[in-house]
Amino acid sequence: MESRPRTLWLRTEPLHAVVYFDEECRGIGRPVGLKGFWMGYFATRTAPMGRILPEAAAAVLGVFAPGMVARALPGAWRVVTPEKLTDLRARLAAGALRRLVPGIDSLAGRLVPPLAAMVADAATPARPLFAANRALCDRTDPVENLWQLTTALREFRGEAHIAALADHGLDAPEALVLAAATGRVPREGIRLDRGWSEAEWADAGERLRSRGLIDAESAATPRGRQERELVEDTTDRLAARLLRPLTESAVDELLADLELPTRLVLGAKLLPFPNPIGLPRPV
Repeated sequence: MESRPRTLWLRTEPLHAVVYFDEECRGIGRPVGLKGFWMGYFATRTAPMGRILPEAAAAVLGVFAPGMVARALPGAWRVVTPEKLTDLRARLAAGALRRLVPGIDSLAGRLVPPLAAMVADAATPARPLFAANRALCDRTDPVENLWQLTTALREFRGEAHIAALADHGLDAPEALVLAAATGRVPREGIRLDRGWSEAEWADAGERLRSRGLIDAESAATPRGRQERELVEDTTDRLAARLLRPLTESAVDELLADLELPTRLVLGAKLLPFPNPIGLPRPV
């Protein structure tokens, strides 16, 4: 049985992830003059933090090669303002949720209060991307606000995950190589998707082999699989802080209410499995 923090992620991440996989959302950069998916991705994901520089953005996002981020930022800010992007992404994501989840406006009335309570109560130190997104959780459109709340929650967990990787001695390419070795993310494409060179990827693999985490064929060893699960357990432990303002029964009720919209989004088959965000195939 999954822990409550893990289940919260499994039932909010798909709602947030429409912004990456819905066709209209993926094209967010085109109407405002950004070039290509990745320029739009880095600009929209970091927009809550303002005109962030690429060095800071790469550190906050954790797993992307700095050079890849630098190809998008700060150039994007010469084309569009962060404020315009935060508004546009919320509107497009809400449109996707309305297409995918009939009755989402009504569901938002039940989901927003407990989600908002968690976001408001959560601590912000060492969580800059979460803090920046929390400041945006006041949208008047209920579905836009629902999406923004799930986004704040996922960035809280994401920053917990980056902390867990660092605690387990895994740098960015090592974390990705190990995730690919365990089947958590797609082997084909994840290196390019995160901007690492073949040499950087190979060097990370050698470091993992020296620690006994992957074998000669780049498959995860039993020790490597155990290490990867420990990272997820650490992430769950840190993300459990989100549940503090709710009673156990309120958490269970929230998770039950999230089941239908999550199932409908996944059922639309927007998300491939495995996928770059590491969301597991539903069972």
